[in-house]
Amino acid sequence: MPRKKKTPDFEQSLHELETLVTKMEQGDMSLEESLKAFEEGVSLTRDCQSILAQAEQKVQVLVESGGELKTEPFTPDEDA
Repeated sequence: MPRKKKTPDFEQSLHELETLVTKMEQGDMSLEESLKAFEEGVSLTRDCQSILAQAEQKVQVLVESGGELKTEPFTPDEDA
């Protein structure tokens, strides 16, 4: 039975991306290794962007105004 792809963890993906960038900046990789690392970096970047977009959507609050729905940014209570 095939495994489901685990939802990426933002912190883990970001750490992997930082590690990959550091490795690439050292300049010790072959062209083939660099291309593979670049592809992995693009994938990790997309994962991070997707996670951030989902978090942003969760934070937005729907407010009904004059029969129309509009979004407002989430603002935490000042008392909390």
